This record gives sequence, structure tokens and C-alpha cells, in this order.
Amino acid sequence: MNLIIRKATIVDPKSPFHQQTVDLKITDGIIEEIGHSILNIETHQEFQQEGLHVSQGWFDTSVSLGEPGFEDRETIANGLAVAAKSGFTGIALQPNSYPVIDNQSQIHFVKQKAAHAATDLYPIGALTKGSEGNDLAELFDMKNAGAVAFGDYTKSLANANLLKIGLQYVQDFNGLLIAFSQDESIKGSGVANEGIASTRLGLKGIPNLAEELIVARNLFLLEYTGGKLHIPTISTAKSVALIKEAKAKGLNVTCSVAVHHLVLTDEKLESFDTRYKVTPPLRNEVDRKALIAGILDNTIDCITSDHNPIDIEHKKMEFDLAKNGTIGLESVFGALLTVLPLEKTIEKLTSGKSIFSIENEVIKEKNKANLTLFGIDTDWTFTKEHILSKSKNSAFLGQQMKGKAIGIYNNQNLQLHG
Repeated sequence: MNLIIRKATIVDPKSPFHQQTVDLKITDGIIEEIGHSILNIETHQEFQQEGLHVSQGWFDTSVSLGEPGFEDRETIANGLAVAAKSGFTGIALQPNSYPVIDNQSQIHFVKQKAAHAATDLYPIGALTKGSEGNDLAELFDMKNAGAVAFGDYTKSLANANLLKIGLQYVQDFNGLLIAFSQDESIKGSGVANEGIASTRLGLKGIPNLAEELIVARNLFLLEYTGGKLHIPTISTAKSVALIKEAKAKGLNVTCSVAVHHLVLTDEKLESFDTRYKVTPPLRNEVDRKALIAGILDNTIDCITSDHNPIDIEHKKMEFDLAKNGTIGLESVFGALLTVLPLEKTIEKLTSGKSIFSIENEVIKEKNKANLTLFGIDTDWTFTKEHILSKSKNSAFLGQQMKGKAIGIYNNQNLQLHG
């Protein structure tokens, strides 16, 4: 559709119109004109909303959708619609479906399912066959089919030599490995952050060390092999420090943090509510503040929702038995504005594209219109009515929010929330 967006404040430091309130005329998916009081023409629809802001399209580096195999949790079609209405023009899809996305036919399947959506889907191929950690999957074939990276979601690779070989192998085609970091033997049967809260509640603890040992190991491997490594959803102060040190050495490492680790702590576990059972676990206030500092000084490259729908049968049960994970697409922006400045929030919701070799479309004339629309002045409380996903396992229910995603314009398609 052709569109004129009226009186939108641009938030894009790379745009010549940054912080200006302008009209945008979009024709055939291209920003044809940016200016004040663009003339109305019959061939273009118009959109205007008080307090409207526009940025480059947001990109989420870690989204699980279930399909194929777990359609009861979420389908690709509905998941992409949720992403669009939550402000995301692109998502990286985790391979944790059934079957696991570990070959080119599975990559083709999920891409074909997403072919006509407003939100672009970028598949992550499994690093190992079946995500079982034993043999490398068909990485080169999946890259040629459209995989943007390779990882086994929340399964940490115990075999250090396999990760070493993977890092060496993908350099031939400039591939990116994702290495979730958690020592399973130290985690053991832990279900919550090891600390005051877990001790008081009688929950088995997962120490920060479980994450930090493997982060350190993976950084040593990267230093040995070269190549590109992404460490997702870090959760501790020491992990931030280790990655900061690695970057100072010149290693090609990036990392992300999940929104819930920036906003929530293990104090939320007081009610034994399994919505707060996530991987890695919610940490304490010291770690939360260190993660915020890591965002502000750019040690942490991007922020993800780590959206992971879980059906009620596997979530609403005893804390020890419940599956880990929270949905997060719908609550990302409103939650982040409660802890971060606007421009830093936008920066960290768009910077993931460069990590995954996806082009950032600056807001200027003649560029593709890949845009997120949002407002910043609304204070509100996140409730079940705001959940668009099939699964309702949100850790943010009852949380105060600031600002709202309005929708996106991408692929010549305007998608609005509500």
C-alpha cells in the first residue's frame, strides 16, 4: 500500500531528519518524500496519531514460535502478526521446533510460511543435528537456504572441540555462531538464581558461575579460532565484564540481554509463579544494574524479548516441573522505557540487524520504508488483554509500562496494534 504518515517525530540518529516532526510519503515501499505538509493525493492512504514517533524497524534476535510441531503454543503466521503489532519488522527464529530446524528443507519450510508477512522472518539453523550437541548440522547448506546464524537456543554445547571446529568451519562463508552459555553440571537440578531469594523459598539454586564458566571458555575458543561469535541472553555482572575484556582484545564477539533481565529480579519468585521461571534465571539487583550499565556503555550489543511461548499444561504447574520461558514481544518497548532512555532503547532494538548481516534502512528519501511506529508518553499496566500471542505465559503481567508500540510499515504493508 502507498501511504503518507503525518506529523511523525523521527528517532534515527543516522537520518538527516533525526528528532524532526515531518510527513513521510511512501510509494511502492520506498520513502519517496520527507517534508512538512506533503500534499494529499488519492493514490495514498494517510495515517496520523497524536504523539507519533517513527524509527528504523526493530529487530528481535531471539524468538521461538513453535511451528512446526508445537503449533498449540504458537504458529508462524500468528507469531509474525504479534511481532508486527509489537513494533518488529524482523525477527530471528530459533530452531527449537519439532523437528528441529537443522537442514535446508526446514529452513525453506519456515521461510515459505512467512513469505507474505509484514514482519520478515530470518531463520537460525541448529548448530548441531537435532540440537543434541553431538555432530555439526548441515551449516553451509542452511546458510545457502537462508539461515542467518547457527545455534541450539538454550542448549549449551558441552563439547568444546565441536564449538572450536564450528567456529573454524563457518569462517569459510562468514557464518555466525550463537553460543548459549551454561554449564549443565553446575546448574544441575537448579531452577532459580542461587541467592537469598532461592534459599528463603527452598528452591534449588543456579549460581552465576554456571554461566560465567562457559562464557569464559567460549571466549577462549574464539580467541584461538577467530571468526564471529554471538553470546545470547547474558544475565550476570561477571559475564558483562568478561565480554567487555574480550572486546578490548579485539575479539569479534557480540552479546544480547533479554528484556526481563533488565527489568525484573529473582525477588519476583516470592509467589512461586512459574511465569518467572526463565533461562537463564532472573538474577539479583546487582546483576540487573550491571546489565543496564552494559547496555549504556555498549558492551551489550542488543536487546531481545527472548519470546518463548509455552502452553498452559507445561507452564502452570509446580515450579520444579514447569518449563522455562516467557513470551515478550508485546511488552518489550513499554518495559524498556521504564529503565532506559528512548534513544538507547531504539538503538538496542535495531542494532541486532548488523550482527546478523541484515541491512539497516536509514530513514531518508529513496530508501526502503522499514519503519516502526510508536508513542512514548503513555503510562499503563500490562494485563492479559494486551497479550496477542496464543500462549499467555508473560512475566510482565501487572508490570508498569511507559510508551507503546503502535505498529509497523514494512513490505508495503501497514500493521497496527489494536
